[in-house]
Amino acid sequence: MKFAPYRLVALALVLFAGTAGAQLKPPRNAPAPAVPGAPATPAPAAAAVDNTEKEAAGKLAAAGWLVLLDRGDWGRAWETSSSVFRKTVPLPSWMDAIPKVREPFGALIERTPAESVYKTTLQGQPNGEYVTSIFLSKFDKRELQEVVTTVRDTDGKWRVTGYSPR
Repeated sequence: MKFAPYRLVALALVLFAGTAGAQLKPPRNAPAPAVPGAPATPAPAAAAVDNTEKEAAGKLAAAGWLVLLDRGDWGRAWETSSSVFRKTVPLPSWMDAIPKVREPFGALIERTPAESVYKTTLQGQPNGEYVTSIFLSKFDKRELQEVVTTVRDTDGKWRVTGYSPR
């Protein structure tokens, strides 16, 4: 069975919604290493704060990337996506497919962030730092959810590694 290039890219967008090769770095507010013999004290509040900051950073990167799609700036969206995304989805296929994916929506009317979740694991992907954000988007032709997954990429920046309009 032969697929048109835009269908392959659309399939890749869904299949690789969590793809990334993230470089692990300790969080900025990470506690100092434990001293041998000292009692261990968990810091759940600090972990929650770190995750909240990471969720916000991932959501911000996702929202900025969606603006590129809204403007039809397909090339810049591809260039600013994660290194694994760029390896998985070749630029010519992306440039052919993404307009066909987005065209049925029409022009953006409004977009509201609904939920963001920080994860260190995604099924079938290496451990890393991922944020999946859901946006409730209203276009002039339809309303849908846009699910955008970002990863802390090898350069330490949050970059899009997956996009799935539903």
